Amino acid sequence: MPIPEDVTGEEIDKDVRQELQSLPKGLADDVAKNLVMIARLIDEDPEQAYGYAKVALRLASRVAAVREAAGFAAYANQKYGEALAEFRAARRMSGGVELWPVMADCERGLGRPEKALDMAGAPETHKLDKAGQVEMRLVAAGARRDMGQLDAAIVTLQSPELASSAVQPWTARLRYAYADALLAAGREDEAREWFAKAVESDKDGSTDASDRLAEMDGVEFVDALVTDDDVPVEHEDDEPRTPTDGDVDGDREDDRDGDREGVVDGRERDED
Repeated sequence: MPIPEDVTGEEIDKDVRQELQSLPKGLADDVAKNLVMIARLIDEDPEQAYGYAKVALRLASRVAAVREAAGFAAYANQKYGEALAEFRAARRMSGGVELWPVMADCERGLGRPEKALDMAGAPETHKLDKAGQVEMRLVAAGARRDMGQLDAAIVTLQSPELASSAVQPWTARLRYAYADALLAAGREDEAREWFAKAVESDKDGSTDASDRLAEMDGVEFVDALVTDDDVPVEHEDDEPRTPTDGDVDGDREDDRDGDREGVVDGRERDED
């Protein structure tokens, strides 16, 4: 796959660069450039990022950083079985526990929330840093919701990190998850309070808490680009049009399309 001229490979983290030193220099540079492209595209174009991950894997499948990057690219494309396999390989190579929460979330994606909960209670969780432990808590709460245990999900999210007034990188997502669980449980007043707290801590817009809060308050957003000329004018002498058979068939097809688009928890689950 093409690499833009402005990508040198020097952009990667120094620890990853050190891992690549086991490769011949030319090969290490090529792998580094593909890793840069994965990082650059994974949010805005995950499918393209996945393509670069495949190239990096062909070049250096025995490098832990490459397996980890390939795992995140697969994860971003909802290929949870493939992502889990790459994360496991990366963990075997590196010996670290940092990937434990995302591995558990892959289990959720594969329809195995019970396995995710088992992982949440495993010794590896206690070896995680604070950010990793919060991430594991979010995954465990999601698994509870997958299993229909809404009250247990709410309790799972209740923690010193949630109660703290200090804003950390994980604060907005933790507050958002708690608000969403409360709303699902019908506790609307509490949910609104926590969506508001999520907005306060979400400085980089990592959640749609502000939209959810506005929705609860009945605020409707109007597209500022819409002009009066774009709004159709109804005339008094216009008569209602009788729907044709084609109209009815079209409506039915739209309904079927809507049914096909429904997914569980916003995920398209991969088969294991």
